[in-house]
Amino acid sequence: MKVYAVIDTNVLVSAMLTHNLESATTKTIEAIVTGKIQPLYNPEIIKEYEDVLNRKKFDLENDDVDQLLRFIIQVGINIERTKSNEVLPDPSDAVFYEVALSKEGSFVVTGNLKHFPKSPIVVTPSEILEIINSAE
Repeated sequence: MKVYAVIDTNVLVSAMLTHNLESATTKTIEAIVTGKIQPLYNPEIIKEYEDVLNRKKFDLENDDVDQLLRFIIQVGINIERTKSNEVLPDPSDAVFYEVALSKEGSFVVTGNLKHFPKSPIVVTPSEILEIINSAE
């Protein structure tokens, strides 16, 4: 079974910075690569990924960032936002939540649960991995 998910930027940053290949964030990206997760995105999300991953403080290789973003665009689904009346602590996170609302049965995968409404569609990397494993 394929799982549809919007991946919050903090998950990508964590996966790209860690040296732990067994971390939940790394395994989440691996699930995208193996086709277990199909990412959902829109141009605003791709722009945020690009802006954040290219910050000097992370010191990530431009080629690595470009390759990851190209892959997400290639295998993912570009989808419109479904407006929500939810008030999020950080309004810039609304796009992630609203894109997930646009595809029934999809999730937001984040390391910052407090940035989103308490909802069954908002999960951590560890939780999305459990969802994938229970569906197999």
